[in-house]
Amino acid sequence: MAARDRETETNKLVILVAICLAALVLPLSFSGGAVATPAIGQDLGGNPVALNWITNAFMLTFGSSLMAAGTLADRFGRKRLFTVGIGAFTCLSLVVSMAPSVVALDLLRAAQGFAAAAALSGGSAALAQEFEGHARTKAFSALGTTFGVGLAFGPLLAGLLIETTGWRSVFLSSAMVGALSLIFGLPRMRESRNPHAAQVDWPGTITFTATLTLFTFAVIQGPENGWINPKTIALFLGSVIMLAAFVAIERRVARPMLDLSLFRYPRFVGVQTLPIATCYCYVVLLVLLPLRFIGIEGRSPIDAGLLLLALSAPMLVVPILAATLTHWFSAGVLSGVGLLIAAVGLFLLSRIDPGQDGAAAIMPMLVIGCGAGLPWGLMDGLSVSVVPTERAGMATGIFSTTRVAGEGIALAIVTAMLAELTRAHLQALGLPAGSRLGDVAQSLANGDVEAASHLFPGVGRAVFMRSYAVSFQNLIYFLIGITVASAIAAFAFLRQKHMAD
Repeated sequence: MAARDRETETNKLVILVAICLAALVLPLSFSGGAVATPAIGQDLGGNPVALNWITNAFMLTFGSSLMAAGTLADRFGRKRLFTVGIGAFTCLSLVVSMAPSVVALDLLRAAQGFAAAAALSGGSAALAQEFEGHARTKAFSALGTTFGVGLAFGPLLAGLLIETTGWRSVFLSSAMVGALSLIFGLPRMRESRNPHAAQVDWPGTITFTATLTLFTFAVIQGPENGWINPKTIALFLGSVIMLAAFVAIERRVARPMLDLSLFRYPRFVGVQTLPIATCYCYVVLLVLLPLRFIGIEGRSPIDAGLLLLALSAPMLVVPILAATLTHWFSAGVLSGVGLLIAAVGLFLLSRIDPGQDGAAAIMPMLVIGCGAGLPWGLMDGLSVSVVPTERAGMATGIFSTTRVAGEGIALAIVTAMLAELTRAHLQALGLPAGSRLGDVAQSLANGDVEAASHLFPGVGRAVFMRSYAVSFQNLIYFLIGITVASAIAAFAFLRQKHMAD
């Protein structure tokens, strides 16, 4: 009997390791792709818009399909969906490493996002079936820590791989980690499903995905086509129409993908501001700063990865500290204070010009990471605690979608803003308006000074560097505004200590 118990515990531990490996590869794919973008552009070429989609395509499909993937896991089996998801992700990572063009890479990254959603939804649901009580809490804590590790060390690992073996090895390493997850988890994981699970809300899923896709495409194409261009306006209008259709569908179906009535709870609305805030004060920097460090400042991928540790390493410690501090302070107050700290860090970062000693950016990034780490460690628990217990599952799905889809939208918005600010500044300096100026601005936003210099050979590199510096500083002011507004919302909606916190 004791031997059987030990074997069961060993199997559970191996399953936990397998699912954590799957969780590790997702942030690695996100941050690693951002670090690899300059090297991909040098190797495969491609216009700035296509290069933007390397990261955005993955985040868009990942975020838009999470809730549907959760329903599929309940209906058809958690193990089955996890196996399909991580298996497809592994194969796609292998194919991405051999992509012949940026367009092919973008399409493959979009497919990776769907596979990632299946792997995460199936793996998380399977983990909940394997562990109970305090053991389940510890298992999901390990899962969250794994995500933190992936975010913290993903840029450094990507930098090492790019420097030594090239950008393709970044995606090849994802395939290897995914294969290890399958080898460890598949033989030991047991199948489970919910016999009463609802059918997938396909009309809701399609209209929700269409809303995000059209909006993201409009924002990314805006700087190139022009914001009042008929194509851009049509994309935004299509996004609004799809959103209206999605709301109408969700209000009529018996079992909606997204229960809109949850937004009647003020505290639930307040919780949704937290992942949005961390998108703008933290996540977008994981993409913008590698482009700046490598493309604008000319640092090596390894140096960029080492610098980014100052931003991401606090995520390994601060969320744990935040959970401890809830014994004395409400989660809302801690979240609000954390966002204000992150805003201070953003202001300090805005004072650092490109080309300064890299050590100058370390302290601002540490402050940002520590500040963002406070709500980061609390918002998952808050998303469940602020609604009735019987609605916790739907609340978690909405929160996860807000977080991941919000990251994709935030990336599109800040990249477009940086390009537009750069274009406006260059035009103010006397450069002629036109499509070439838009291409220059997009190139600088993607950290490609060489492409900008090639388009305007008569303009000195110093002019482009200065224009980027001013535009980046103004963009940081925008990020500060969103972060401070979110902190105010956290104080307003979440300041009272809740018994379930």
